[in-house]
Amino acid sequence: MKKLAIFSSLFISALALAQGIKFEDSNFSAILAKAKKENKLVFIDAYASWCGPCKLMVKNIFPLQTVGDFYNSHFINAKIDMEKGEGIGLAKKYNVKAFPTYLFINGDGEEVHRTLGYVEEKDFIQFAKDAEDPSKRLTALKQKFENGEKDPEFLKNLAELTIYNDSEFAGKVLDRYFQQKTELDKEDVQMLLSGTQSTESPLYKIFQSRKPEIIKIFPEDRYGKFDKNVKVNTVLKKSYNADTKSWNDNYFLTESQKFLTKDEAEKILKRAKASRALKDKDIPTYEKLALELYKDTSATSSEELNSLAWNFFENVNNKTSLEKAVAWAQESVKKDTNYANTDTLANLYNKIGDKKNAKIWAEKSVQLAKSTGQDSTDTEKLLKSL
Repeated sequence: MKKLAIFSSLFISALALAQGIKFEDSNFSAILAKAKKENKLVFIDAYASWCGPCKLMVKNIFPLQTVGDFYNSHFINAKIDMEKGEGIGLAKKYNVKAFPTYLFINGDGEEVHRTLGYVEEKDFIQFAKDAEDPSKRLTALKQKFENGEKDPEFLKNLAELTIYNDSEFAGKVLDRYFQQKTELDKEDVQMLLSGTQSTESPLYKIFQSRKPEIIKIFPEDRYGKFDKNVKVNTVLKKSYNADTKSWNDNYFLTESQKFLTKDEAEKILKRAKASRALKDKDIPTYEKLALELYKDTSATSSEELNSLAWNFFENVNNKTSLEKAVAWAQESVKKDTNYANTDTLANLYNKIGDKKNAKIWAEKSVQLAKSTGQDSTDTEKLLKSL
């Protein structure tokens, strides 16, 4: 029994020594300085608090010893929320638009490699090795493309690496890729749709010319909806002046009514203005437009209602508006009860001072999180405070 106890103790000690990625607990400037001093790259897990794949990486991949052994010995590791604090500026600097994005930065703050999404253990270690190999970094891959590389697999990989952060370059890559494809498969069509963001993109011409092949894979009504969205996005982009933060309403309404009804055009413009106001932190404008847009929410999805309610929780302080957000969150829960929207409802109740209901929904949210394997740390903190 004594030997068994010793063995068990050693086994537990060995488990305690096993660890995953160790992330730095300091600001980005200090992290860069440390990387420069140790002649290492910085690995950044650029995440958002609401991102599902981000949470799965934290749960399944980051704790692995094989992953920790490699990343801890080769990089200075940082985990940064791109929607809070200095992460907001870093997201803009490194053009982070999808989550999770993984960045490799040198000591001078220059990006040398990136990828994104949920990545399994083997691939997660491999692209870290690629980041250390100058011939396999994104900068080298881009140069290889500029030198005329036409290998389909190379082009496909390069497009996937750049499609969310450098759409103009990815469009050129995919243009070359699709020129060689005599027959499209489902994966090709998905890439084409991801890359086609404007009617002025070369990919839009491919989207139009290869319609017969595309609608063999996706229903024609979906093709039509996508086509309309691309046209809307193109006109919206031309309607907004980022320098003056102003909209040309007449231009948008005139151009969009070539393929939309007047009611559709007006609603889309109002949604775009609300989204832009939220992004620019013009909360009074966002609040006013959102309340106008969501007077009738009978056809609004549970997910959209939850997102709307959470935006109000984070940004709005007017009690009447917050009570409206509570109603949106309640409706979201009725349509599809899950950890995210019960957490939103709990936080909103707490914000308007209804501690009793805040506690009820926080407890419900924690239960749902545990039953579905989600991280409920923030909700548990709220519960303890009530």
